[in-house]
Amino acid sequence: MSFQLRREEVLDASGLAAMLEESPARAAQAILLAAGEGAVEAQALLGQILLDGHGIAQDQPLALRWFGIAAGRGHLMARNMFGRCQEHGWGVAADASIAAQHYRIAADAGLDWAMYNLANLLATGRGVAVDHLQALSLYRRAAELGHAKSMNLLGRYLEEGQVCPADPVAARDWYRRSAEGGDFRGQFSYAAVLADEGRIDDAVMWLEKALAGGNLNFLRVASEALASATDPRIQALAAEYAHRYKSLL
Repeated sequence: MSFQLRREEVLDASGLAAMLEESPARAAQAILLAAGEGAVEAQALLGQILLDGHGIAQDQPLALRWFGIAAGRGHLMARNMFGRCQEHGWGVAADASIAAQHYRIAADAGLDWAMYNLANLLATGRGVAVDHLQALSLYRRAAELGHAKSMNLLGRYLEEGQVCPADPVAARDWYRRSAEGGDFRGQFSYAAVLADEGRIDDAVMWLEKALAGGNLNFLRVASEALASATDPRIQALAAEYAHRYKSLL
């Protein structure tokens, strides 16, 4: 039997994300209808599910189109995702310089994720000239808004004293906040500080959390970094990181 969605269900874009978790196929139908009705949040969500293939067939060029529609109507995350598509070549030829333009628009409007993404380009010179001062400023702005990944990178600048005075106390605090905010790299950074302080039990706890959430590249790099540890518990975790990395290849 086919089912129908009530009009209020179609137009209630604020509830579509929750529906997406419960029933992806039903949510995809609702998102399609709501996007067609002009709900900008649904248009942005449609771009995301098309990009991910979540509840609907993956279609990166169409995802890019819907991100563009929502971005044109002022949706900041859609603008950021339009930039992500440009940066990574999702549905379009990769062009980091175009990505930077869209990140900057959303960052200037106050979106923490866009600040983070633009800072990454500035820190690495992809699509823009290297500018660590501007990257640091953006990471700090995003961190102060609660962006956990930016907290970790702000901590890195402060720890290393790159284009700013070294401040290990502030770096430690930002690593802690990043770790508590759920960023696996922040968890790893905070664990490293705790291990240096001799707090091995706490360091192991955060390393286990980072292991559970880390992506493929992180697991490879982290396993290599941990291999030189002298504590047997951390050495054992290095083996677990390497095993998880190989299992995901």
